[in-house]
This record gives sequence, C-alpha cells and structure tokens, in this order.
Amino acid sequence: MSVLKTITEHIQIVNSDIQKVFKNPEARNLNTNNQIPTTFNLSQNYPNPFNPRTVINYQLPIDTKVKLVVYDILGREIKVLVNEFKKAGYYRIDFDGTGLASGVYFYRIVAKDSFGEADKFVLAKKMVLIK
Repeated sequence: MSVLKTITEHIQIVNSDIQKVFKNPEARNLNTNNQIPTTFNLSQNYPNPFNPRTVINYQLPIDTKVKLVVYDILGREIKVLVNEFKKAGYYRIDFDGTGLASGVYFYRIVAKDSFGEADKFVLAKKMVLIK
C-alpha cells in the first residue's frame, strides 16, 4: 500500500472514484427506480475544493418551483443554475467555475410551496474554488 504524497494526488483519486460511481456526468435527473425522496435536501458539492468543475446534488419530495443560485463571498449573484418548475426526484447540476477567481462561493436553493408563493425550503452551502 502506497502513501499519498500530495493533496493533489488524493483529490485525483477521489475524483476518479466519483466518476466510477456516477458513470454519466451529464445526467440531470438521477431519479431511479421511481423512488421519490421523502425530504428536501441540498448536498455538499463535490469535489470541494474544486478546479474548475464541481457537482451539486439536490432532492425534492414534491413537484415545486426551484431556484439554485451561486453567489460570491460578497453576496453578489454569480450564476443561476436552476430557475424552473421541477418534478419530485433527485437532481444533479454540474457547475463550471472557469473564468471565476479563486475563493469562497456559496450556492443557495429555494423551493416554493405548491402555490409558488411562500418558500418551502431554503438552504445554502459553501464551496471553495482553487486555481
């Protein structure tokens, strides 16, 4: 068994393992076997830190209007990743940070109630872009 010499080696191994698990990196809806999640969730992006691409997964237990946005450390909107009505299920978004500066970014999901008026679920997470 070899000892990892750098963090870069470790990140490359982890990324390779992730690619083996998620064979289709372009898949948007990961809803398999007609399973519907029982709760709202926004997962931590992976890899994190990333350069320049990362993956964000989220799940919706009901059909709802969803908005998923990336913000910089000052709270400025960088990119809207999702802003549409989605069916209940599991979703995956690929985020490309090409053209962005190294630093801390936040991504935030807002899911509306069935009338599209009140926020049903709101959660934000932090991610780090290292170039």
